[in-house]
Amino acid sequence: MFKDHPKGLFVAFFSNMGERFGFYTMMAILVLFLQARYGLSEAQAGETYSWFYFGIYALALIGGILADSTRKYKLVILAGIIVMFAGYLIMAIPGNPLALTLIGLFTIAFGNGLFKGNLQAVVGQLYDDPKYSKVRDSAFMIFYMGINIGAFFAPFVANGIRNWFLHSQGFEHDGSLPAMCHAFKNGTLENMSKFQELADKVSGTAVTDLGAFANQYLEVFSKGYNYAFGIAALAMVVSLSVYVIFNRLLPTVQKVKVADSEKPKATTNLVSLLLAGGLMITTSVIFYLAMGDLALGAAVGLFIGFVAMMFMISTKEERPRVTSLLLVFFVVIFFWMSFHQNGLTLTFFARDYTVKEVGPFTNIFFNLGSMLAFIGTVAGVVMLFNKKRVIKLIGLGMFLVLGAVTWWLVSGWGPKNPIAPEVFQSFNPLFIVSLTFPVMGIFTWLRNRNQEPSTPKKIGIGMIIASFGFLIILVASIGLVSPHELQYVDSFGATKYNPVPDSSRVVPYWLISGYLVLTIAELFLSPMGLSFVSKVAPARFQGLMQGGWLLATAVGNKFLFIGSDFWGKLDLWQLWLIFIVCCLLSALFIFSILKRLENATK
Repeated sequence: MFKDHPKGLFVAFFSNMGERFGFYTMMAILVLFLQARYGLSEAQAGETYSWFYFGIYALALIGGILADSTRKYKLVILAGIIVMFAGYLIMAIPGNPLALTLIGLFTIAFGNGLFKGNLQAVVGQLYDDPKYSKVRDSAFMIFYMGINIGAFFAPFVANGIRNWFLHSQGFEHDGSLPAMCHAFKNGTLENMSKFQELADKVSGTAVTDLGAFANQYLEVFSKGYNYAFGIAALAMVVSLSVYVIFNRLLPTVQKVKVADSEKPKATTNLVSLLLAGGLMITTSVIFYLAMGDLALGAAVGLFIGFVAMMFMISTKEERPRVTSLLLVFFVVIFFWMSFHQNGLTLTFFARDYTVKEVGPFTNIFFNLGSMLAFIGTVAGVVMLFNKKRVIKLIGLGMFLVLGAVTWWLVSGWGPKNPIAPEVFQSFNPLFIVSLTFPVMGIFTWLRNRNQEPSTPKKIGIGMIIASFGFLIILVASIGLVSPHELQYVDSFGATKYNPVPDSSRVVPYWLISGYLVLTIAELFLSPMGLSFVSKVAPARFQGLMQGGWLLATAVGNKFLFIGSDFWGKLDLWQLWLIFIVCCLLSALFIFSILKRLENATK
């Protein structure tokens, strides 16, 4: 896999894989933890989730500025790993008040801002060497695969830790129960008989005191998530160890010298900062007046201020490249606003609108052991088509042994097996890891025939593919009762809560198929975007422009609240239509400026 690539890619790959394992452990369970521990509504949990995701990427600007100004990229990356470790430790402490949890989330976001963009910049620096420049796109796909190997295991581990703790306290898991427990405690639960039925089921005995049960189940449920955050902290230790031992293989860059005639004057720098700050404040006020959302205005204002600053501090020679990057940044805002619904509204859909139990075959994909055995079986089949006899024999052995293990596991399951909504988060990284090499192979095949799409064109194609992913979810949602139909205001003015009926739950393959298509879109867009930034960014703005890419991602993540806010207001199909339209309009914009973007890479 690392053939024809510098050794430094190995270091970046495994350092990032450990960090991403911790991060995706967090993202698989964050909104579920916030709702279970603090009783937040979907809209409230979505607001916190979007702010955290915004901070994860927006703070990369600080990391980029620090690294570019000092040229000590590796030191800033090291600091980021240590800070993130501290944040996960805070999250691992049971019983924290919401304020301390928010501090923990900010600490993780700040550390990630120091780490993420600069590691991507360092990967790009490895391929500034003409010896490796032709494999830059494939390098970022390999790097991206490392992200998703860690992300694949994270939901299984988070789910396993939570379930282990539930079992140790005499409970089974049911994802719909925390909301019902909070509704019971608040006096807003309408369907008491269903609550009694589920309480008896997860307790294994008849529950006589529903109030005591609600308190205990919520405490145990949320504490299990705290222990999962502790596993994320351990993952950071692994990432830190790899990085400290092998970071000498990563490049150390020198300060970029700019001719005096090309340097912006001090007055220009002052004007750029004043203009950037003024635009940030103005945009914040406009969005606050128009939408009543100062936070959103601040996020958009920050992006506009960044755009203004880059125009002012770049030289005439640098500006065409900077402009091209900024146009791409604008587009990816809408992609990430849509794609990162996987940890928000798509997780709500997995919890509330997907069946809770599946048959033995489907359960293969919701159990880590059977999933790994099945993957190994399929890999063995693929290896049978290799020309080398040794590889064929290894493939045959994998097929027979791991196939037998898969069959043995399946034969031991009953006709109905419970599944957890967190596990759906594993499908995206699984598909990333599975499809990276086939997609790379297609691109290589096209490159050898001089037919490979340009990097900007791949981004545009990815936006179109993403719209089809949400179309699958839209079709699955037709005819389902929508969240706003399950709540009503009684004669006393109180809002009553009802759980989603089993008749409005669909088989998991709808959501799995949606994730598959969205993953293909991600492979066309995200690693290609990282490659595009590293290729086009002026030398003295490498860290800053990677930070700009992440800032655009951050603004898109701040818009995630659109999904959670409309969750209880629109029909489900109307909600998914919003993201389909956003993706298609973004693709149209990319193709309208395609020539300009392609020229910037030459």
